[in-house]
Amino acid sequence: MTATILDCDPGLDDVMAILLAARTLDLVGITVTHGNAPLSATLRNTRQILEFANLTHIPIAAGMARPLLRSPQSALEIHGQAGLGGVVLPEPSIALHELHAVDFIIAQSHRTPGLQLVPTGPLTNIATALLKDPSLPQRLSQICLMGGSTGAGNTTPSAEFNIYADPEAAQIVFTSGIPIKMVGLNVTRQVPAMAERRAQVRAIGNQTAILAADLLDFFSLQVQRIFGLPGGAMHDPLAVAVLLDPELVQFQPMHVAIELRGEHTYGMTVCDQRPIASVELDADASVRRSIPPNAQVAIAVNTERFWELFLNVLATYA
Repeated sequence: MTATILDCDPGLDDVMAILLAARTLDLVGITVTHGNAPLSATLRNTRQILEFANLTHIPIAAGMARPLLRSPQSALEIHGQAGLGGVVLPEPSIALHELHAVDFIIAQSHRTPGLQLVPTGPLTNIATALLKDPSLPQRLSQICLMGGSTGAGNTTPSAEFNIYADPEAAQIVFTSGIPIKMVGLNVTRQVPAMAERRAQVRAIGNQTAILAADLLDFFSLQVQRIFGLPGGAMHDPLAVAVLLDPELVQFQPMHVAIELRGEHTYGMTVCDQRPIASVELDADASVRRSIPPNAQVAIAVNTERFWELFLNVLATYA
């Protein structure tokens, strides 16, 4: 099994990713970044969830508190003022790892060449590690990230939150040469936690599943209130699930560029979906030659298959 670091910003759907990854991947650590809430909250939330679910053997490393260049963003209107909706958990006692998240990623890449990263928040930790150690791509097998979209955004009409929160970091990651799987809004929104799915989660009956159901209830209520959608999408756990089941999600190779200057498109993932990526054109051709793909981009998902996997994993908890 491939050694994995989950890089996250809990956040309600990040909790689902943690619960799924901890039971199914060789999870050598969790690195935490700013994003859905400030770093102080995302760190507390990560520690609380690991203690609640008896996962305290997994190291937690504190990461970057702000984006590379811009002011910090957050999504508290979706995730609640503490980042975990209305759920109140005991103050955590688990200690943080002695290394900063950036150094933890670099150190683990030396310890386990072929390491894979699963970022489910802004890409600041990953980009900073790449800036600090330019040889890092040689030791990573892939990055499977939740972020971006082939179409509409959610934070702006064109930009998804994780990319919008630090587009400059995303630019560094997408131009790093590391094999990338991009799991974006265009597929994650096809896996909503509708009321009947939340009832299935709650019916599992263990305390971890009941907590997950409570979090998904809050998430879905906020998404319905703000966007008019009937259920919170399972954004982050889907980025974990694609590593577990190769038949779950269909991918297509594309070149993904990060828009850094557009007045209305800042933070957009510009996905070249034209079927001409390998065609050589004359200099005077009316269609510009596509840039070679730099990512495998998710385009379709088997929703039933995802929920079967997720529910089965939740059933393994106490």
